[in-house]
Amino acid sequence: MNLNMVELQNLRHLISDHANVEKKLNFYAEQSSDPQVRQMFQQSAQSCSQTRQKLMTFLG
Repeated sequence: MNLNMVELQNLRHLISDHANVEKKLNFYAEQSSDPQVRQMFQQSAQSCSQTRQKLMTFLG
């Protein structure tokens, strides 16, 4: 699949945004003293990571 420049820019922004959110969620997990809250942040970070990896497959 060939992407035009706008689609490529949008894809790069989405990948970057997911990476940033993943980092923030991992930071919040590290700061949390409540195990359930920590687990929630870790699971959300993992979801961001998986989505980011899927998005990267579109880059070729």
